[in-house]
Amino acid sequence: MIVRQLKNLILNRLDKAIILLGPRQIGKTTLLKEISETLGSYILFNAEEPDVRAKFENANILELKQLIGSHKIVLIDEADRIKNIGLTLKIIIEQMQDVQILVSSSLDLELANELNELPADRKLECKLYPISWQEFSQFSDYLKIQQQLENRIIYGMYPEVIMNLGIEKNILLQLSESNLYQDLLQSDKIKNSDVIRKLLQALAFQVGSKISLSKLSRLLEVDAKTVATYINMLEKAFIIFHLKPFSRNLISEINTYRKIYFYDTGIRNALISNFNPMESRQDKDALWENFVMSERLKYLKYNELDCNRYFWRTTQKQNLDYIEEHSGKLFCYEFRWSKRRKARLSKTFANTYPEHEFDVINRDNFINFVAKV
Repeated sequence: MIVRQLKNLILNRLDKAIILLGPRQIGKTTLLKEISETLGSYILFNAEEPDVRAKFENANILELKQLIGSHKIVLIDEADRIKNIGLTLKIIIEQMQDVQILVSSSLDLELANELNELPADRKLECKLYPISWQEFSQFSDYLKIQQQLENRIIYGMYPEVIMNLGIEKNILLQLSESNLYQDLLQSDKIKNSDVIRKLLQALAFQVGSKISLSKLSRLLEVDAKTVATYINMLEKAFIIFHLKPFSRNLISEINTYRKIYFYDTGIRNALISNFNPMESRQDKDALWENFVMSERLKYLKYNELDCNRYFWRTTQKQNLDYIEEHSGKLFCYEFRWSKRRKARLSKTFANTYPEHEFDVINRDNFINFVAKV
């Protein structure tokens, strides 16, 4: 069994309501069950069931006490499906103070406003991602883990994919064709399901490149505002995330574009139906960049490390894959799949921002970048 890094963090903060966010089929319910089993008897409500939603929507304190009974640990799965869930949770927290609440959601978009009902000091919001490299590295011995690096880049880090060697492609195609954006298609903000599918494919082909809303608008034959709305919703559904451009001193620095990455490279590859090995791929550097960026994000979040994150590019096409800013210093990185491919920091950047460090992340040194060793 793969032990999730969030488990201990949550166990140490059970004086608050636990809100666990993350994409579908990532192991949210499994993790909350594991945590609850260490505490004692619990009751689980699946909000995807219509009768469960009906019982919780606009329930008063007497109705909630009847639902929960003598249980001191309450799990509500896919809580974003329940109308007014924020108010319902507030009632439980304030009037049933001996009850520990743990809820999950696959769509931050619908839950965000609801959670404003809860006092900030009474809730803990956590994000669960696909299996991290650090979690995976503790699953088996070092040599076996290293031998799986390429497979993990190609097929990704979803728990079901990792645990079912040989049928990864079938699982990923099913995820990418339906489950991936199931919640989004039920939103009244999605007017055309074909557009969001085509947008996902377009973003998959442009991983690691600067994204132009106007170009995507022309490609998809919809207005740029719709493209921006759909991208935002894909981020709220934990399918993609973005980097902003770094721009401080130079007129030539690009500051109007974003770079888009997928939380999971297996999902990305499924969207473009490309499961070819790394050495035969034209997109191997972009794919490697996406994989490392996703793993770095998990590392930072799970270890509660705060920093500003950027990419850098100028109109003269000088560029830098990734920048972290913390403690008043810039930490700069280029990503290269091939250990033989060299990379140097732009003299323009180095001279303009002297307070920096620079490194190239490849197959040999990436572990130190994405996991505690």
